[in-house]
Amino acid sequence: MSTREYPLGISFEFFPPNTDAGREKLLLARDALAERRPRFFSVTYGAGGSTQARTHNTVRQVRECGITTAPHLSCIGSEKAQMRELLEGYRADGIDSLVALRGDLPSGMGGVGELRYANELVEFIRAETGDHFEIAVAAYPEAHPQAPSFEHDLQNFARKMQAGADLAISQYFFSAEAYFHFVERARALGVEAPIVPGIMPITNYTKLARFSDACGADIPRWIRKQLEAYGDDSASIQAFGEEVVSNLCRRLLDGGAPGLHFYTLNQSAPTLRILDNLDC
Repeated sequence: MSTREYPLGISFEFFPPNTDAGREKLLLARDALAERRPRFFSVTYGAGGSTQARTHNTVRQVRECGITTAPHLSCIGSEKAQMRELLEGYRADGIDSLVALRGDLPSGMGGVGELRYANELVEFIRAETGDHFEIAVAAYPEAHPQAPSFEHDLQNFARKMQAGADLAISQYFFSAEAYFHFVERARALGVEAPIVPGIMPITNYTKLARFSDACGADIPRWIRKQLEAYGDDSASIQAFGEEVVSNLCRRLLDGGAPGLHFYTLNQSAPTLRILDNLDC
């Protein structure tokens, strides 16, 4: 189906559903997106193990279609013995790809655990399992919202990569220039591994604004103003969002991005429309 090829292709992220209807919706999205022959699916993971069992079960369901599926691992609040058991379970299930994250400390939890940062998690995975897993980590082209500065966050990113990560997947953004600047700075620090841009389809302005405020992703003023102007006109919001994100993807791919990673929110239609626009 695709007429365009990129080194790392495309990939899609899902989250573990907590209802039967949600599971049905996820599997429908999985089947539709699997037809685009993605390099992998990923499944998110709640901080401190809050969705550990659901993540593992969701990974098993998602990978039944034959696509490599990478569970997210969050180290904050986790002990090494707990993480070791989780890694052994994934190896036993034939999982060979992971997304290693620091994560956030859940409310009410007293300590951060033995593994505090993503670079420590990557080092631990390598020490425990060698090269069994392909490990992806997170990148923040506009800096992590808790980082004291862009330079500090960039150094943290370089440490994660030097700890043994194979690739990075970025937080979503709407400025191609932010991504290219980040990649350029990372290369100057010796990071040679692929940095895949994360893509968030725009379908609902209220939800997008809430997500973006929480994760530190900037929505350019001109996009905010246009989305606000549409009010409750969901059709116009979706059409405008599709155009904006499709143009962003073209700019990224034409500028040398190694692939695209879509945050699907367990929906297939918005992502498929963008891929159709890109002939992917």
